[in-house]
Amino acid sequence: MVETLIKIEGLSKVFGDSPETVMDRVHAGESKDDILASTGHAVGLRDINLTIRKGEIFVIMGLSGSGKSTLIRHFNRLIDPTEGTIEVEGTDVMELSAKQLEQFRRHKMSMVFQRFGLMPHRTVIENVAYGLTVQGVDKDTRTAKAKDWLETVGLAGYEDQYPAQLSGGQQQRVGLARALCTDAEILLMDEAFSALDPLIRSEMQDQLIELQERLHKTIIFITHDLDEALRLGDRIAILKDGELVQEGVPEDILLNPATDYVEAFVKDVNRARALTVETVMKPPACRITAATIGEALEQMKKSSVDQEYGYYINDDGYQGVVLQETLENAAKEDASNAMCEKVCEDIPSISPDSLLEEVLPETLDTEYPLPVVDEDGELQGQLSRTSLAEVLGDSSANDDDANVPNKIAS
Repeated sequence: MVETLIKIEGLSKVFGDSPETVMDRVHAGESKDDILASTGHAVGLRDINLTIRKGEIFVIMGLSGSGKSTLIRHFNRLIDPTEGTIEVEGTDVMELSAKQLEQFRRHKMSMVFQRFGLMPHRTVIENVAYGLTVQGVDKDTRTAKAKDWLETVGLAGYEDQYPAQLSGGQQQRVGLARALCTDAEILLMDEAFSALDPLIRSEMQDQLIELQERLHKTIIFITHDLDEALRLGDRIAILKDGELVQEGVPEDILLNPATDYVEAFVKDVNRARALTVETVMKPPACRITAATIGEALEQMKKSSVDQEYGYYINDDGYQGVVLQETLENAAKEDASNAMCEKVCEDIPSISPDSLLEEVLPETLDTEYPLPVVDEDGELQGQLSRTSLAEVLGDSSANDDDANVPNKIAS
């Protein structure tokens, strides 16, 4: 079971002179605009409940004014809530003394800012090592660690440059290296890539994904960009006017929007670039595990699914697609012959982790649903034209299926 690292319960934030005096109205569900108009208090967050798991990228997204940046600043208590609790590894952050909070910020969480937040009068390596300087780490150790992280983010050789000498993408890499250099378990990233050009932004997303595969940090990532959220997030929370309107894995958000607001967000997303094969595949129609031709034919005929093909599997894993017609012809010669790859069709397999965009050509060009096989050679499912048409809403895919025999269109 994945460990819960951060737990947020009943978190509300009201900005104003006497926020406690309007909490009854907040709890009653009065609108943000009405509360502001009648009391002069601004509702930043309303009854947020979240759990964030150890080692995941948790994306918080919403439009400007949705409360996402307000929320992330509660994690390290740059902002204190009006109501609610914030627990990190079972510790109530609201109970920390000033000294404990200082240590918590230095060692437990690091932050990457939208506008880089670099100190212009310090060199690149001094910027990266700054968190360790604050922690009191000796110069040789912090310099060595800073060099390692600069190399990791692709900036070896830039140690003695100043921020003004770097491009925006390079400056953000310095900011990322600085956040990682302290070995903090939790990384807070507030619109970290939104100031970058699209190409550089995409490169930074790639780098973050690569780093996460190695480091397994807990990353809380703020963005207003759904494409970015879908690409990076293990789970996504969507805010509107300070309220949590939906939380879930990317495919849930995309395929099952909870409100009209979320549906408006996702309607223009290129699903083929956002969804993986695993989210769309169906269970294999028929698994053939028999040792002989005759047994395989019998197994196929007894299958509860009315399909005239199956996926042949032996002790070494998935071997190929086998057709009933092929088995019948082979059985006429000798039904006791052993099953082997020679009776299988030459049909490519695809990975469950592949994006739909990557496998579209094979899916449309192949007569049978493609077998989905993991890195261990195990059959996980099948992907057909119909499955793609259902999820992509592509009429051309449905037209293709119209020309495919019924036996393979599921």
